[in-house]
Amino acid sequence: MDHEHTFLDLFSGCGGLSLGLETAGWRCLAAVDNWNDAVRTYRHNFPDHRAEELDVHDLTESKLAKLLDDRPTWVVGGPPCQGFSTVGKRQRKDPRNELVWQFREVVRILRPDGFLIENVVGLKVMDFEEPVTALFAELDYEVTAIELRAADFGVPQLRRRIVFVGHRERGRFRGPRRTIEAEYTTVWDAIGDLPEVGPGETATEYDKEPFTVYQRRLREDSKTIQGHTVSKHPSALVKAISFIPDGGNRRSIPDRYQPESGYHNSYSRLSSRAPAVAVTSNMGKPSGTRCIHPFQHRGLTAREGARLQGFPDGFHFLGGIVSQRLQVANAVPVLLAEAMGHALADETRWERPTRQLELAATA
Repeated sequence: MDHEHTFLDLFSGCGGLSLGLETAGWRCLAAVDNWNDAVRTYRHNFPDHRAEELDVHDLTESKLAKLLDDRPTWVVGGPPCQGFSTVGKRQRKDPRNELVWQFREVVRILRPDGFLIENVVGLKVMDFEEPVTALFAELDYEVTAIELRAADFGVPQLRRRIVFVGHRERGRFRGPRRTIEAEYTTVWDAIGDLPEVGPGETATEYDKEPFTVYQRRLREDSKTIQGHTVSKHPSALVKAISFIPDGGNRRSIPDRYQPESGYHNSYSRLSSRAPAVAVTSNMGKPSGTRCIHPFQHRGLTAREGARLQGFPDGFHFLGGIVSQRLQVANAVPVLLAEAMGHALADETRWERPTRQLELAATA
């Protein structure tokens, strides 16, 4: 790292991106979100960070001057992605998409060396790649859009994300090197050491030793378990999902026990032998997609979702159980963020700026 990398985290949520970047050696100058529970969680876990509950629309030049003691070298964040999501209807005019433009306004005011936007892959599916790139090119940033799979960086999740990286001097970003070349981290590698809990139950004590490197890393310095609470499920639902094998789906449920509601991909179990497909806010609902524990007859807990997102057990989530799950699901996978932090600070992961190449060609 040629100099200290500092950052302002916009739409910080509970802090997945901040945690990954900090682990990679970066320093957070401030974090901003307008979600009270997420900001409280952020403050709880990062007592030395300045975290403010603010609407990004209120980040005027004067407000930013009061918020920041120094100019950050990077502005990072994940503007809310619902308008870009591949799930459901994707609308270019969704008002939530406008927040990407507000992110740009902060970049325009602060003029950091670089910026990072992390979002769902639907942004790319909708051909937003070119207009988003153009937005920042107007500010003299050379922008690279890269699609990444979280599992390639040790996250037990196949979730695909798109990152936009822009820099004023370094040129195009090559992306992070994969840290996993052979077998992916599986669901059981991630959660297999957590205690069994039934519908409506909570566990706070470990009852078995970690048996994978991933588990040992996430359990480090944690003596108790937080957020390992199961929602109450109707007995008929528990009976129905009991017929589903590891990695199976509702087709294994006998007709007389079939739930009346749901879609063809509802009521399916995670496979213990593979990464999760994705972590969603419906993780606690068996009717969701791949939200049932591989062996136990229930939905996932917030702690299991956090394990699948790469949060250590010592990272505690505040708010009610529904809010905790939403915070986990909306977070950037921590190991993916860490890999990005290392790569962005590595000069070998950058190509020469286009303008420098053009000048060299004409010399």
